Amino acid sequence: MKKYGVNELRQMFLDFFESKGHLVMKSFSLVPHNDKSLLLINAGMAPLKPYFTGAEVPPRTRVATCQKCIRTGDIENIGKTARHGTFFEMLGNFSFGDYFKHEAIAWSWEFLTQVVGMDPDRLYPSVYLEDDEAFEIWNKEIGVPAERIFRFGKEDNFWEHGAGPCGPCSEIYYDRGEKYGCGKPGCTVGCECDRYIEIWNNVFTQFENDGEGHYETLKQKNIDTGMGLERLATVVQDVDSIFDIDTLEALRNHVCEFAKTQYKVSHEKDVSIRLITDHIRSATFMISDGIMPSNEGRGYVLRRLIRRAARHGRLLGIEGKFLAELSKTVIEGSKDGYPELDEKKEFIFKVLTQEEDKFNKTIDQGLGILSEMEAQMTKDGIKELSGKNAFTLYDTYGFPLDLTKEILEEKGYTIDEAGFKAEMEEQREKARKARGVTNYMGADATVYDEIAATVTSEFVGYDHLRHTSKVTVLTTETELTEALADGEKGTIFVEQTPFYATMGGQQGDTGVITTAEGKFVVEDTIKLLGGKIGHVGHMESGMIKAGDEVTLSVDEQKRKDTCKNHSATHLLQKALKEVLGSHVEQKGSLVTPDRLRFDFAHFQAMTPEEIERVEAIVNEEISRNLPVCTQVMKLEEAKKTGAMALFGEKYENDVRVVSMGDFSKELCGGTHVDNTGVITTFKIVSEAGIAAGVRRIEALTGKGVFAYYKEAEAELAEAAKVVKATPANLLEKLHHLMAELKAVQSENESLKSKLAKDALGDVMDQVTEVKGVKMLAAKMQDVDMNGLRELGDQLKEKLGSGIVVLASVKDGKVNLLAMATDDVMKKGAHAGNLIKGIAALVGGGGGGRPNMAQAGGKNPDGVDAALAKAKEIAESQIQ
Repeated sequence: MKKYGVNELRQMFLDFFESKGHLVMKSFSLVPHNDKSLLLINAGMAPLKPYFTGAEVPPRTRVATCQKCIRTGDIENIGKTARHGTFFEMLGNFSFGDYFKHEAIAWSWEFLTQVVGMDPDRLYPSVYLEDDEAFEIWNKEIGVPAERIFRFGKEDNFWEHGAGPCGPCSEIYYDRGEKYGCGKPGCTVGCECDRYIEIWNNVFTQFENDGEGHYETLKQKNIDTGMGLERLATVVQDVDSIFDIDTLEALRNHVCEFAKTQYKVSHEKDVSIRLITDHIRSATFMISDGIMPSNEGRGYVLRRLIRRAARHGRLLGIEGKFLAELSKTVIEGSKDGYPELDEKKEFIFKVLTQEEDKFNKTIDQGLGILSEMEAQMTKDGIKELSGKNAFTLYDTYGFPLDLTKEILEEKGYTIDEAGFKAEMEEQREKARKARGVTNYMGADATVYDEIAATVTSEFVGYDHLRHTSKVTVLTTETELTEALADGEKGTIFVEQTPFYATMGGQQGDTGVITTAEGKFVVEDTIKLLGGKIGHVGHMESGMIKAGDEVTLSVDEQKRKDTCKNHSATHLLQKALKEVLGSHVEQKGSLVTPDRLRFDFAHFQAMTPEEIERVEAIVNEEISRNLPVCTQVMKLEEAKKTGAMALFGEKYENDVRVVSMGDFSKELCGGTHVDNTGVITTFKIVSEAGIAAGVRRIEALTGKGVFAYYKEAEAELAEAAKVVKATPANLLEKLHHLMAELKAVQSENESLKSKLAKDALGDVMDQVTEVKGVKMLAAKMQDVDMNGLRELGDQLKEKLGSGIVVLASVKDGKVNLLAMATDDVMKKGAHAGNLIKGIAALVGGGGGGRPNMAQAGGKNPDGVDAALAKAKEIAESQIQ
C-alpha cells in the first residue's frame, strides 16, 4: 500500500465519490448555522441536518464532503495520549433517499481496497446484531468470510440520539499488525489496543424513534458515513498516531524547533508538544471561521485552547510569542483543502498575536500567585483550591478554570468548582446592576465608548441605496472584536454608508451587509458621537472581519415608505398652521415605514371639521405633484428664505433645506420623495392630547391608507354579517335593531318591576315600630339590586316616614338594601352604618350614605338573622 499524504487522501476520497454521482460540497463553517443544539460542528453530518430532516431540499440526493470538525469533550486528555485531538477532518458520503446499504457498503470496500490499495484480508466489517441484511451484503456480495464479520450490540453499532431518525451501523476495522497490538491471546476486533482500528462507519438511517423506544421504518432511508481523515492517514502511512502523519509531523517538528527539544525523549515534554500541535491547529481553523477569543460560548473554547497552548509553551521553555509562527505551518499543510486559510492568514496571525499578548501580560504574574496559593494550601494541609482563589486567577489573570485545574492536577490538588461558579454568578449580578453606570457625558456607558474618536462614518444614502465600503470597527454586544461569525449579534461600522441612522424623528434604515462569504442583517442604524454610524443586527451566515470590503444594501421598499411618511409630515405641519394658526409648532415626530406621528403645540382638541380640512389640504398638495427640492446652504441664509426650523434644535453651520413646491420649506436632514405625487394619499387616523398644550396626530400614507381602508371594509362586512345585513343596508338595520332594543328594554323594566312587587307581596302589614319610628324589614326571592332599589323607593314613599330594609336571594347570592327618610335621619338613623352592621351575617360587606346603602353576600342562610339584627341596630340609632 502506497503511503499517501493527508492532502492526497482527501482529494482521492472526494474524486472517488464524485465519480459515483455525488455533488462534492466544500466544508461548512465550524460555526453551526441555525442550529442551537451545537456549539461547534462536530461531525460531517451536523451541517447537513436540514437535508436529513426534510427541512431543506438538498442540492443533490448524493453529496460528499470533507468537513472540518472540533470536539472538546475529552480536552483534558489532549497531549496525555497520542489518540486524542480536538480538531479533525471527517470524510463523508451521504444519500438523501437515494442509494442505501448495497451501494454504501460496496463503495466503501471499493475505495479502501482498489483506490487506497488496502489488503482486503486486513479489513474486518462489523454489523448491528439484528442487521441480517448488512451481514448478507458483506458475506454474499462483497465476499468477506462470515467469521471475519463481527456482530455488535446497540452500544457499538446502532446510531441514535433521543427521538428522531436512527438506524444500525456497519463499521470497517483495519488490522495494523502485531507491532501495534497488546499481545494478549484474545486480541481481536473490539480490543482496546491499537492493533484493530476502526476507520469507516456507515450509518443506515432507516428508522424513526418516537423517544419511547418504538421504531417505525422511514419512507425515505438515508446514508450517513464518516471516516476520520487523520485516522485513515495514520493507517495508510503506517505510523504510530495522528501526531506522526505528514501534515501534523511537520507542525510537531516546528513546535520542537521552538522548544529546542525532540519528540519522544521525555513523556512530560511530549504531552506539551502534542497539546500545542493539536490546539494551534484548532485555533487556526476556528479563527478562519470568524470565531474570536471571548469569555462565552465558542469564543471561550478558543480562548482556552490558545491559553493552554501558550502555557505549555512556557513549560517547554519557549520564550516570547510563537503561536502565529506555528499557525503558518498549519496553513501551509492545510491550504490545499482549505484555501480560505491562506486568504485569511494575516487576520489569523493578528488575532493569535493579540490574544497571546493579552495572556503574556498576566501569565507569569498569575503563575506566581498560583504558586503562593499552593504554598498556602500545603501549609494549611488542604488539597482543594477555593472557588474564590480560582475566580481571582480567572478574573484578574485570565486563567480559564480548566487551565488552573490542569496545573493543580499535575501536583495532586483539586478545585472547588461549585465555589468558582458561585463567584462567577455574583460577578454577573454585579455587572447587571452596574449597567446603569454612566460615562463622563452622563449617558449610559456602552461598548461603543471603547471605539477610537478618530473613527467616523459618512452618510451617502440620499442618492443611492447600495454602496461598497470598508469595515472600520466591529463590536459584539459587550466588546470590540476583529470579526463576527454566524449567529452572533453585533454592530458594524464602515467608512461610508447608504444607511440612514435614526435622527430627527426618522427611524433608521434596515437591510443587509454582505461579502462573498458573509451576510449581516441590519435591524437598526444608530448615530453615535463623533459622526459614527452603527449598523446593529446579527450575522445570518458566514463571517465578516475588520478591514473587509463589504456591500451595504438598504431595504429599498422600507426606505421608500419612510420617505413618503417623512415628506407627508412636512405637508401636515404647514396644513396645521393654515387651519389652526401660526402658533402651531412641532414638539416631536416619529417617521417609520408603516406610519407617521406628529406632536404639535395647540391648546385644545381639534374638531372633526378641522381634521377634515387639514387632511384635504395635504391630499391637495399631494395631487399637485409638487417637486421636492433639497438645497445645502448656510444656516443664516436658510433662515432668511423663511425655512421652518425646530425651536431649540442645534443645527450645523451647513444645513439642508427641503422645499415642496411653493407650499412648504423646512430645515431637515432626513430622506424624502422626489415629488409629492409619490406619496399617493394621506389619512389621519387619530388626534389626541399627550400633555398640557400638546396634541398628537397619527397618520398613514400610500399603501398604509389602502391597508387601513381594506381593514375597515373587512370589519364593516363582519359587523354586517353579525346582524344579518349587508354593508349597504347596515345603517338602516342598526336603526331598526336599536328601536327594537329600546322597546324590549322598556318592556323588560316593566316586567322586572311587576316581578319585584309580586315577589314582595303585600308587605305593609309587616311594618313594625321602633321607638315610634315605622320600620319595614322584609325578604324576597330572585330580585336583583336594581329591582331592590326601585322597590325600596316605592315602599319608602308608601311609608311616608321610616326605615326600609330589604333582602333578596338570587342565584345563591344575597342582595341587601337599607333606606331612611330625611326626618328619621334627623333622629339618628343611618342606612350606611345599619348595612355595615348586618352584612357580615350574610357573608359579605357594604355600606353607603345615611339615606341609602347596599351590600352583597354569599350566605343566604343568614338573611333572617340579618333582618332581626337590623331592628336591633335601628333601635340603638334612634334617639
